[in-house]
Amino acid sequence: MKLVVFVLNNEDLLEQVLEAYVEAGVQGATILDSEGMGRFLTYEVPLFAEFRQFMKGNKPYNKTIISIVQDTAVIDRLEQLLDRVVGGFAAPGTGIFLTVPVDHVVGLVDLNTEQEIS
Repeated sequence: MKLVVFVLNNEDLLEQVLEAYVEAGVQGATILDSEGMGRFLTYEVPLFAEFRQFMKGNKPYNKTIISIVQDTAVIDRLEQLLDRVVGGFAAPGTGIFLTVPVDHVVGLVDLNTEQEIS
């Protein structure tokens, strides 16, 4: 079981991203409003105001999507679909996709079997 974290830099793509989650077979996710450290430092900390010139063209806010996924094939498919939606993870400023092992979870239900996931 893995925690899948995706930071989407272009909020305009959120609907397409969520469609990719459904197509890949992800049963649920939580969407969080987020802000990058660079944006925060350059606009909220006067010491770093000089860095604003480097932030030109960057989107100031992000969406961070988190989900628990059991099947690695679903994760692989999701990564491929998201890569296509954002125009390639290799391009700067598109997003970040990562997984973290999960050794314990309570409160999740498999929508197919209506059984608690453990």
